[in-house]
Amino acid sequence: MKNNSRRLLSVAIAAATLSSAAAWAQPEGEVEEVVTIGSRSEGRSVTQSMAPIDVISSESLTSRGDGDMANILRSAIPSYNVNDQPISDAATVVRPANLRGLAPDQTLVMVNGKRRHRAAVISFLGGGLSDGAQGADISVIPAAALKQVEVLRDGAAAQYGSDAIAGVINFVLNDSAEGGSAEVKLGSTYEGDGNFYTLSLNNGFALGPNGFANLTLEYGEKDPTSRSVQRADAAGLIAGGNTAVANPAQVWGQPETRGDLKVFLNTGIDIGNGNEVYAFGNYARRTVEGGFYFRNPTNRGGIYSNDGGASDLIGDLTGDMSGNCAGLSHEQAQGNPNCFSFTEMFPGGFTPSFGADVVDLSGVVGFRGELSNGINYDVSYGTGYNEAAFFISNTVNPSLGPNTPTNFEPGTYIQLENTFNVDLNKSMGDFNVAGGFEWHEETFEAKIGDIASWESGPLTDQGFGIGSNGFQGFGPQVAGKWSRENYAAYGDVEWTPIDALTLGAALRYEDFDSFGSTSNWKLSGRFDFTESLAIRATASTGFRAPTPGQANVVNTTTASVSDGMGGQMLVDQGTIAPTTAMLINSTAEILQPEESENISVGVVAQLGMFDITADVYRIDVTDRIALTDNFDVTPADRQVLLDNGVPGAEGLASYRFFANDFDTQTTGLDVVVSTSLFDDRGDLSLVYNYNETEVVGGSLSADRQRQLEENLPKQRANLSYRHMISDSFYAMARVNYYSSVWEAHLDDATLPIDIDAALTMDAELGYNVSDSLAIIGGVANLTDEAPDNPWADIAGAQYAVTSPYGFQGGSYYVRVRYDF
Repeated sequence: MKNNSRRLLSVAIAAATLSSAAAWAQPEGEVEEVVTIGSRSEGRSVTQSMAPIDVISSESLTSRGDGDMANILRSAIPSYNVNDQPISDAATVVRPANLRGLAPDQTLVMVNGKRRHRAAVISFLGGGLSDGAQGADISVIPAAALKQVEVLRDGAAAQYGSDAIAGVINFVLNDSAEGGSAEVKLGSTYEGDGNFYTLSLNNGFALGPNGFANLTLEYGEKDPTSRSVQRADAAGLIAGGNTAVANPAQVWGQPETRGDLKVFLNTGIDIGNGNEVYAFGNYARRTVEGGFYFRNPTNRGGIYSNDGGASDLIGDLTGDMSGNCAGLSHEQAQGNPNCFSFTEMFPGGFTPSFGADVVDLSGVVGFRGELSNGINYDVSYGTGYNEAAFFISNTVNPSLGPNTPTNFEPGTYIQLENTFNVDLNKSMGDFNVAGGFEWHEETFEAKIGDIASWESGPLTDQGFGIGSNGFQGFGPQVAGKWSRENYAAYGDVEWTPIDALTLGAALRYEDFDSFGSTSNWKLSGRFDFTESLAIRATASTGFRAPTPGQANVVNTTTASVSDGMGGQMLVDQGTIAPTTAMLINSTAEILQPEESENISVGVVAQLGMFDITADVYRIDVTDRIALTDNFDVTPADRQVLLDNGVPGAEGLASYRFFANDFDTQTTGLDVVVSTSLFDDRGDLSLVYNYNETEVVGGSLSADRQRQLEENLPKQRANLSYRHMISDSFYAMARVNYYSSVWEAHLDDATLPIDIDAALTMDAELGYNVSDSLAIIGGVANLTDEAPDNPWADIAGAQYAVTSPYGFQGGSYYVRVRYDF
């Protein structure tokens, strides 16, 4: 970090220093951020935009105690929420995140203005709101690779296509051709677990006299945490003399992340006459491993007992049932060569470990510039690939009996996308006219798992479960590849009839080979009453197309549900394709796109020393795509599922499927206030969001509806202050507010938790040792806030697991940065 106060002052407030309220009149020597989203005219500052846009600078992104981009944005954008996912099936691998209270795949993610591919992971367990979502994996993007992040808080499907219902997040890559930085970040939690480190390097290079290449490398690891108490049933087993039960039997905490490598490259070369060839892309890989639910050795169905523990499940190994094993207890079966009990392998029960090896690749190449007739063009082709190769250990395929392995590779999900774009625009006096074409193809693939993870073994007919318990492998009936193509054409015009007035209109037509076409529009306008007061408004329609994965995926997972007697039990739940569900459920239909209507009205003002933006909005979404509530499997249903090759149908307690299931109305308010104090040595920022979602139609259960409406805070705010104590020393403090939320613990409304409103505090101190070397120390969640769980003894979670500010408690970090 250079030793001059002007550069240090430009470092964004190391909390949520969102630039959307920056003053028109910038301090001498400083330049206001120019954004590239929300308009197809020449880049304009955020205070000139017709829709609310936040800009988060690279300095603000890197000055955090966390390397996960999802957590960084959570602390920077109040309308952006992401929860810890300790035991959430595939959602543990790629955590779902929510902008403006909507699903993860209702926000479009872009890099350098180009559509980013989705993650391969589908969130089968998403806490109600994110159930079934398939969004992008932004955790593969290192903060060190970025110039800034632009957040368009407005519907933009008419401009950018599917998914842009809640808004758009655009990650703008660093394009510096010289210099760079290296950083080491170390940290841990107050509890002493969860140790992490991150090593990052960014360097810019010149490519000949007129080009650049900017390369970022980042590598890190993060240890798991445990915020667990002993489960009541496990404690009872230990009290009864079972010394093989682990303590705690089940761990709630952040998963372990190993080998987290992120590489980004951004390049461009000026080829003359205002034309440029450019390319950018990334490679990332990591291994994420977490836990599952405890399998009780007295009553786990399909393994230890099939009647809740009234009798023990004993396998006859003779092949002709001559072993006379029926009616024996676990103790009696042990030592009998003809009979088998899983207490021989796991006498204290077991808790599977589950995770995935994640690989992410992308590449975009393009040409842009200006033709002789004044038309600006941008022609590009991009491809993106995401792979999650699942693994599960410390579990069994019960149907294989004593021959079962305990480690499995149950299969792989792959998401592949290709996009071709032609974008044109021309400025003609008071008008800017734009148009373009897009071709997009996405493919979802489920690759077969190892045979032992899905095969039906010799004990199947005796009531033992099939496949790797906890996450059944993908067999031949499940594996497959599904693709979809779509074409789009758009037109966009902006008109400035007078200096104080700007009007905009956009129209987009899109045709999908799977369900047909859709057309969407957007109108926007802005009027400046004075140099320090303006109003702005937008109205638009939007859509989100169902993904090939949502339309075709089949999955079996284990969930904890109420046993109807005040306790919990583990059951197998199946997710089946809508086409299969149509055979047994009259409500099932072929998936259609979601549709939305979005309206926002806002004010941009400079009142004395304060810069203020305030925007109210309403988003109506009809035919939202999500996983349905669970339906009990009847004997007739089971036979149909078996006849159609649904894996594990023999042991399914319930099934669900993707459907256009319900309608919602979201209303909210965003406010950003900022000011400079003490001769520009101090920066104060307040960012506030009110967001409320109401289910207004559909067939959801009351419990699921309450999850959608109350599991995210209706109000969030960040108040932060950064002060330059001297040219070499600064201090930052941030207060975060979260209003109360309601949790259905274990997704069970009979276990409600009212999580009270909370304040958390963060602090950071930085010292410049020299012009190039800086040392920074910080604390997140200074007061160690974590919401208690009144049901802790049921499954062992010490805290409410869907808390909007997490349940890990306080943590601290040290950063050492060298600029060159």
